Amino acid sequence: MRLHPKDNVGLALTKLKENCSFENVITQNNIPAGHKIALVDIQKGDTVKKYNQIIGFASQAILAGEHVHTHNIEFRTFERLPESNLTNNNSANNTVSKSFYSGETASFKGYLRPNGKVGTRNYIGIISTVNCSATVCKRIADNFKEDVLASYPNADGVIALTHDSGCGMSIEGEGLALLQRVLIGYAEHPNFAGILIVGLGCEVNQVSALIKKIETNEEQQIRTLVIQENEGTRKTIENGVKIVEEFLEGLTDLQRENVSAKHLCIGLECGGSDAYSGISANPALGAAADLVVEQGGTVILSETPEIYGAEHLLIQRAVTPEVGKKLMDLILWWENYVEIHQGSLNNNPSPGNKAGGISTILEKSLGAVSKGGTSKLMDVINYAEPAKSKGLVFMDSPGYDPVSVTGQVASGANVVCFTTGRGSVFGCKPVPSLKLATNSPMFNRMDEDMDINCGEIIDGTINVQELGLIIFKQILATASGELTKSEEFGFGDFEFAPWIIGAVM
Repeated sequence: MRLHPKDNVGLALTKLKENCSFENVITQNNIPAGHKIALVDIQKGDTVKKYNQIIGFASQAILAGEHVHTHNIEFRTFERLPESNLTNNNSANNTVSKSFYSGETASFKGYLRPNGKVGTRNYIGIISTVNCSATVCKRIADNFKEDVLASYPNADGVIALTHDSGCGMSIEGEGLALLQRVLIGYAEHPNFAGILIVGLGCEVNQVSALIKKIETNEEQQIRTLVIQENEGTRKTIENGVKIVEEFLEGLTDLQRENVSAKHLCIGLECGGSDAYSGISANPALGAAADLVVEQGGTVILSETPEIYGAEHLLIQRAVTPEVGKKLMDLILWWENYVEIHQGSLNNNPSPGNKAGGISTILEKSLGAVSKGGTSKLMDVINYAEPAKSKGLVFMDSPGYDPVSVTGQVASGANVVCFTTGRGSVFGCKPVPSLKLATNSPMFNRMDEDMDINCGEIIDGTINVQELGLIIFKQILATASGELTKSEEFGFGDFEFAPWIIGAVM
């Protein structure tokens, strides 16, 4: 497949054997499925183009028909121009979405909270302020297994959200502020009907200081315990169990209500990507994201190192120059951040990404950014900062999936859509995670983990916009309570992973 007429490489949809002939090109060697083949001779130093975008530079002369990958393509910095779009991101997405609902408002059945927020799930959360209170949080949650929860049919579960931070850090600075943004975002999340915050008592991240930063209209669903003030571990666990029982009793009459899709806030994530990601699952999710935006909802794109090299495609869609500058400032911060730690943003593609055909961060980013659809970029926010704008929002985060999704949930995402080519298994309580497979072989191999097969685009049985409609309808069903595959497996108890920055002292 040649993705754009100006590309000098094509994508092998299946494994190509040496001396295979097609379109006046003869393969010079065996080429794995999903990998690139040179369609013309490429001289050393020439740009290598895919999606009509630069994905790297030839590190040696490449003959037409040769395998193009990490052995003969290299990353270099260069000026990115903002005038081109990816082939699959076009106005057809918006045309299809508008004709699908014909002006009608889409809806789902959610939990309407007193403050006007809408949840897609109904959990009780136990949050540790510091690693030192993590065991107590887990012991409290362990008292509420399936047999106990059977008496509370309106509850989706009781989850302990623990982490390995909260102390050994400066009381001033971004490290503590970032952790507190995450914890506050979860404490205020509409997928929680009740929150218990548990601290040790002597940590930097004090319970009392954290509570002061929570909105007053959220405090009615939040209780606190401090181990050193509750006569130790056993008493704190006993008191914590009583508090959770009170929360559960309060759920007896709570029912789902029909609400507008404008209450959707979708986290857009990709992990374990392959070369198919950028032409199947990611653009299909982008088409679904456009539908959510059209309905008045919010979609959150993140993973700043994984838009590196494609940031110009988002900047040209910024609603104001100031929003575009905020995104460019993030890129410059990340360049400096990795340089300080003797790294390179081109180190981002993992071994699994490369085995799947991705050669450089530029190639990976061009596929990843298509998850954001075609709508205007309305805002750029810090990690775990509340997403207050409707439409497409970009949230700063690392490319590590659990850390990125943790930030999205803290920012308000009530459904996560996660594309994968290699087969990532992931859940993120209290928010459901829909898994979108980029290719049919992986979907068929891991069908117990994958929710939707976007490989049908590669197979030629459906197009991007049609699959985008299917994803959107599945988002509505999931938001209404239909379980995802990861929820059926019980994923999400250990994937809470706040981004840790700054010195550990």
